[in-house]
Amino acid sequence: MSIEPTSSDQPVPDVLWRPTPDAVERAAVTAFARHVERTHGLDLPDYDALWRWSTAELETFWKAIWDWYGVTSSTPYEQVLGSHELPGGVATWFSGARVNYAEHALRESVGPGGPDAPTAGDEDVAILARSESRDGLTSWTRGELRDEVAAIAGGLRALGVGEGDRVVAYLPNIPETTAAFLACASLGATWASCSPDFGSRTVVDRFSQIEPKVLLAVDGYRYGGKDHDRRAVVAQLQDELPTVETTVVLPYLQDEPDLSGLQGAVLWDDVRRPGEPLTFAQVPFEHPLWVLYSSGTTGLPKPIVHGHGGIVLEHLKAVGLQMDLGPGDRFFWFTTTGWMMWNLLLGGLLVGGTIVLFDGDPGTPDLGRLWDLAEETGITTFGTSASFIAGSMKAGIVPREGRDLSALRAVGSTGSPLSSDGFDWAYEHLGPDLWLFSTSGGSDLCTAFVGGVPTLPVYRGELQARSLGAALASFDPEGRPLVGEVGELVLTEPMPSMPVFFWGDEDGSRYRGSYFEDYPGAWRHGDWITITDRGTAVISGRSDATINRGGIRMGTAEIYRAVLQLDELLDAVVVDVPHPTDPSANGRILLFVVLREGVELDDDLVKRIARRVREDCSPRHVPDAAYAIDAVPRTLSGKALEVPLKRILTGESADAVVSRDSLGNPEALDAFAELAAELSARA
Repeated sequence: MSIEPTSSDQPVPDVLWRPTPDAVERAAVTAFARHVERTHGLDLPDYDALWRWSTAELETFWKAIWDWYGVTSSTPYEQVLGSHELPGGVATWFSGARVNYAEHALRESVGPGGPDAPTAGDEDVAILARSESRDGLTSWTRGELRDEVAAIAGGLRALGVGEGDRVVAYLPNIPETTAAFLACASLGATWASCSPDFGSRTVVDRFSQIEPKVLLAVDGYRYGGKDHDRRAVVAQLQDELPTVETTVVLPYLQDEPDLSGLQGAVLWDDVRRPGEPLTFAQVPFEHPLWVLYSSGTTGLPKPIVHGHGGIVLEHLKAVGLQMDLGPGDRFFWFTTTGWMMWNLLLGGLLVGGTIVLFDGDPGTPDLGRLWDLAEETGITTFGTSASFIAGSMKAGIVPREGRDLSALRAVGSTGSPLSSDGFDWAYEHLGPDLWLFSTSGGSDLCTAFVGGVPTLPVYRGELQARSLGAALASFDPEGRPLVGEVGELVLTEPMPSMPVFFWGDEDGSRYRGSYFEDYPGAWRHGDWITITDRGTAVISGRSDATINRGGIRMGTAEIYRAVLQLDELLDAVVVDVPHPTDPSANGRILLFVVLREGVELDDDLVKRIARRVREDCSPRHVPDAAYAIDAVPRTLSGKALEVPLKRILTGESADAVVSRDSLGNPEALDAFAELAAELSARA
């Protein structure tokens, strides 16, 4: 399966990689397409044809995913999809089915469809893990993981946890956390997690909304060689989460931590019930599996609820077909338990792969640390963020220098748009045979709806294609589809992993207001996207942070791609500050840059920045002023605070527009608060 470029008025970027005919033949998506052709008497000559069929025949497509991956239900489903209407159809998938996520992740023999496909059994490795807080590499087989899940589930059951109860975790990305989540899911309870580097207010803002019954936590952790005791934070959580009946502490920083400052806390090993049988509650398809949260930069984070069945189906497709993973693969994504990529990483277990976990500072001793892990564990698919690739590039990291990365066949990037220079760096330093896929999606659906396809070429600076089953389009302000032009990213049909609801949103108004007010009947995601006539895509940043000058809309990501070509700049954020008295007039485009050590923001550098924007973007979007800052304020998941910074620079209090505990570097806000005062004085 392949798709070749067609004629276009736009210049076609360089092709950096093409799959070999043998790779196309081996790809899981090829086998799936042939299965569909045989089963339904279709001719699907390429990925584009398969995608069009998958979105035009939603019910048939998702039934095919169900059958191909052997999804099991204790009761037969009545229909695949009850309604195509949005938002009404989001929770009407596979009515009557009773399933369990953990049962599918822990199946004794699991693999992608077809009788001849390889499978993974109990003796195969399920988890490999490295941690700054522990010595050596941890390895668990699927059988060992099953036993640990059963032991933790037995302990939770003894604490009174059952279907519908909420279990929250203040835990790092380690095997015990994976086992605890699967134990929770096996009981039909609902999970939510935060990384231990989150501050207490950030955690309370999230967990308090769902009224948890049990709190799982660590005593502390090590990061960048420094120990961080979190017992005081756990005590605060106990004080502010009154529904918590039991706090279970996993010794992580110390072998025997002093828990005297905690109210009735019990140790992890005292709760486990080794030898308990492994059972799985059979719950409705839409039964709450976990709660993910929006970034929380303004107001309380949205508590986004996903169902067991929708996540099973979507992650089987996303990990198995779009990422081409199965038994024998070793799947890594650099993430914490506070980002949706942790949840997606667990999907590697659904397809029989090995998941590779890392907890600690990726920059200690330098940014080569994760490439060391790739060599040590034989990672086949290495997932990371665009900012990590940019940091590696700026730091002069050469991954293959002194390392055997022969097992590595794919690198995935997400979190923000990957620059064209990032594409070039990957192919220069990881080799021409690498499959590099940039993806875009979000916590809202816990997946990528545009991203990687193993049978398509990689074009410089572009995402390969829309994901199967994702009826994704680019809309103009009137709701008309666009090709080759920037528009709003929308979904025009339901997907199984759309949220079943927001916790506490009894009448659904907050849910509808978040996605469905701008384009009736379509999900507006909040990103600018260009879909080319070749089926590829370019994400231009958040649509609510777009800069419009004279009718020319420019996504902030395009400006970053331009200015970060300059070697003197390490990072940047751009803000369009409106005119103080005339809302119809253009405001000021302010660019804030982080400089390489020893560099000054002198007139020459400012002129070169302006030239880059003028030539690569548009003369209308040249910044009116540039400022040097120590760091770009970012959320804990690495996203720049473009919209909150705009509000701060127009006079709103920093503490009113953003929760500092939701930031990875809250001190970086101070420079903007000071500048806001200066701008106000000049006005």
